[in-house]
Amino acid sequence: MIGARLVILARWPAPGRCKRRLAVELGGARAAAVQARLTAHGLAAARLACGNQAELVLATSGLGPAAARRWGLGQGADRVLLQGQGSLGLRLQRQVVRARRDRIRRLLLIGSDLPELAAADLEQAFRALEAEASLVLGPAVDGGYWLIGFGCSLIKGGRSATAARLFAGADRPIRWGSAAVLQQTLAAAGQQGLAVTLLAERADLDRPADLRRWR
Repeated sequence: MIGARLVILARWPAPGRCKRRLAVELGGARAAAVQARLTAHGLAAARLACGNQAELVLATSGLGPAAARRWGLGQGADRVLLQGQGSLGLRLQRQVVRARRDRIRRLLLIGSDLPELAAADLEQAFRALEAEASLVLGPAVDGGYWLIGFGCSLIKGGRSATAARLFAGADRPIRWGSAAVLQQTLAAAGQQGLAVTLLAERADLDRPADLRRWR
């Protein structure tokens, strides 16, 4: 049984179903094309990082189960899941619950909007978890995080409740999509007595202003 899993959360790259903020400037079709390229890039980096040592999962939204499976397996994922409804925090938490159920010992969660992502970034995160790190975060330029990783101690048994609190916030709910996400998550980790391993900062591509960085 593979004890490590990397999950990429991605929307189906179709006009009107992804990158709505980017579509304001580019239009729906071009925004969807950007999403498709970003997702393909993320999956390529993830395949290199996972090799035969970790399961690569594509967690999708915006299409039905059969279509999602065809798309994800065609992109090289080992497994395809639907993200389900709810806030980003709830959808991330759902992946931790699935990992516990499947007896996964190391779990990485990333998005699909990372032009700078390299296999080496993901390998570094896996190495940190192998070295007994409980929690790994990849800070994003916009104040969020591009990666969150959980070690065995946070996935199994009662400690999974501790992991859930990272998505709920410490003194107030996480303001998903804001520049406060990373700091609120670090505050929640501190409240739970968790040491955090930080990776290199990376920029994501979500808004028209982000696209100018890559032109």
